[in-house]
Amino acid sequence: MTADHSDSATLPSILVVDDEPDLLIVMAARLKDDYHVEVASSAAEADVLLGMQHFDLVISDHLMPNEEGLEFLMRVAQHFPATKRILVTGYLNPELISRAQTLADLSGYLVKPIEGQQLLAAVAGALAT
Repeated sequence: MTADHSDSATLPSILVVDDEPDLLIVMAARLKDDYHVEVASSAAEADVLLGMQHFDLVISDHLMPNEEGLEFLMRVAQHFPATKRILVTGYLNPELISRAQTLADLSGYLVKPIEGQQLLAAVAGALAT
């Protein structure tokens, strides 16, 4: 799914990955005015999109069926090192965050529930580095 925007070719491109459709819709809606946004409901679906186009940032939920977000973001870091990465988790687990920052070289993380301004600040911060 693509969030429409007339100048999408000049905007930073973000891939949001989450198995919760409602969260995908909310995050895409919040980001679409300032970014070109694609969404995927699984790591496998995200892999297809990553093979088709460049993304400046990937935001991935941690707990998803078939593959955890950390494993997926580690693969993104390996194959697309210039792509920034943010991990989303339902609970703040310092050990997970520390491990994820080391293994997947995260640009940041978000803890659900995610407020709109928190999302925008995390994205802006990740893209600024």
